[in-house]
Amino acid sequence: MPNSTPPLLERDTRQREIVPPDRLADCHALVIGVGAIGRQVALQLAALGMPRLTLVDPDDVRVENLAPQGYLVEDLQALKVEATATLCRRLNPAIQITPLAERFQRSSARNLDLELRLVVYTCVDRIVTRRLIWEALRHRAALFLDGRMSAEVIRVLAVAAPAADRHYPQTLFNADEAYAGSCTARSTIYTASIAAGLMLGQMTKWLRGLPVDAEVMLNLLAAEWTIGPIAST
Repeated sequence: MPNSTPPLLERDTRQREIVPPDRLADCHALVIGVGAIGRQVALQLAALGMPRLTLVDPDDVRVENLAPQGYLVEDLQALKVEATATLCRRLNPAIQITPLAERFQRSSARNLDLELRLVVYTCVDRIVTRRLIWEALRHRAALFLDGRMSAEVIRVLAVAAPAADRHYPQTLFNADEAYAGSCTARSTIYTASIAAGLMLGQMTKWLRGLPVDAEVMLNLLAAEWTIGPIAST
């Protein structure tokens, strides 16, 4: 007798012990910045089964985005949030996705639907923008994740209790103290994909009630892996 179960109901069957579907169903992911890391985060979230996803980025797709960010040639001139949303829907037709082609502002936080637990993915280039996002959302987010990348060096920060956290603000140094590398050597799709995977890995630990790592640094070139303090859940 043929299996009468609709095929899409089994799409997550091989991950359920790692990604609890009932807890994932209670989440709303906000991805701010859909460049190199943010686009990979969004695609992985869609494939994972995130029920609700909001993308925030004002930029359109340019030719220099194709290799490091994984956009398609037909995406050129399109808004990044729209191009990414289209592919996310192809990966998971059931996802509810809101593309916002705008810069994140403090007022943006007031428009978020907080019926579900808010998981924030900060995937932006500038420290000043990270500070703005943190100050606007730390009291509204259930989990706060920040992905940083320069060439083949990845830094992922995770905050499981944003309202009470003291470690993350220490990473928001002044903009003039930031490392200024060549813009032609700071981004590859394989580094971005690994960074996104590390961020989702922290989220799935959080979903299972496990402690998350407050800071993870990976240097692909030197094969060095550093794990910082454990963040309380």
